[in-house]
Amino acid sequence: MSDWREQVPWSVRTPARRARNALASGMLAVREAPRRRSIATASPRADGLAVFYGVDRMPAADEVVIGGAVKFQLLNEELPNAPRDFNVLYLGSSSMPLDAPALVRLARRRGAAFVWNQNGVAYPGWYGGGFELVNTPRAKLLREADHVFFQTAFCKLGADRYYGERKGQWEILPNPVDVKRFAPAPGRPRRPLTLLLGGSQYQGYRFEAALEALAELRRTRPDARLLVAGALSFAPDGPAQATALVRRLGLEDAIDLLGPYTRGSAPALMRSADLLLHPKYNDPCPTVVLEAMASGLPVVYSASGGVPELVGEDAGVGVPAPLDWERDHPPGAAELAAAVLEVAERLDERSEAARRRAVERFDSRVWVERHRVVFGELQAR
Repeated sequence: MSDWREQVPWSVRTPARRARNALASGMLAVREAPRRRSIATASPRADGLAVFYGVDRMPAADEVVIGGAVKFQLLNEELPNAPRDFNVLYLGSSSMPLDAPALVRLARRRGAAFVWNQNGVAYPGWYGGGFELVNTPRAKLLREADHVFFQTAFCKLGADRYYGERKGQWEILPNPVDVKRFAPAPGRPRRPLTLLLGGSQYQGYRFEAALEALAELRRTRPDARLLVAGALSFAPDGPAQATALVRRLGLEDAIDLLGPYTRGSAPALMRSADLLLHPKYNDPCPTVVLEAMASGLPVVYSASGGVPELVGEDAGVGVPAPLDWERDHPPGAAELAAAVLEVAERLDERSEAARRRAVERFDSRVWVERHRVVFGELQAR
């Protein structure tokens, strides 16, 4: 497998880019000054919860959102964003606004509670050089928070290693899924075995691993297909590189490149496949895995990060991987294909197990209620 460098962190990998980031931060401070003044002069709500997610406007369901924004978008439906009269500030490590430290200071001045949601951390194998620049501000916010939600035990493991162990109040609360919206189709349609590679395609090895696994799988299941959803952003010319790899492997008739998708279109996307292929290494707590399980899709995955905590024993099959912070270990094509075949042999049984586990453990209604309780307790102090 070729060495595909992940592209998201490029912005801090050279002095020139760091200088541009510093300039952008200065421009942001000027642009955000009026907003901060309006927050500082507003009075916090005195009757009931008012939660601010660090943005003036939450994206609608028909807008493309990725990462931590997905769960905040869901919580916003029950606890609407209150960017001025808030009494609880709720921020997350994977969707942290650039002016988060200033927002925390404003929250403290008005006596609002500050809650932090911790996803994964930047580490050398995933991020490369400069990972400390990402971790330092987030570690400070984690320490300052009144309460921290770690999304999985793996998230806490990484935070303890790279941020320092949390001394204050914390708990592990995995990401949620709306099990009413994400549900299996009434009956499995007659179609070729269809795999889905969902989420955010910003790491080239994930795309390459999925395609090579499909090529291997089609030696046994020549009708197998792969749906690839999400922007191909793993390189500046990601779509062109993706097309070239598809042609090289001779998979033109077996792959659909669907592009970005919204939260509103995600349930139908899940129902268009039979299982989720998730080859990302050390993924902390991927929402796409929970959405797939709720939709009755078993998961074939890299048995690393927090994914084994989500999938459990019966809702999918993992490809063994070591715990390594220095480099990523993508699963091999043969191992992924073998895991797909293992799932396919008991597809209906695995599908039922995936759905059952999502309903029992990750129902968004339970997740929202837990937030209500914690926010209410903090507000009452």
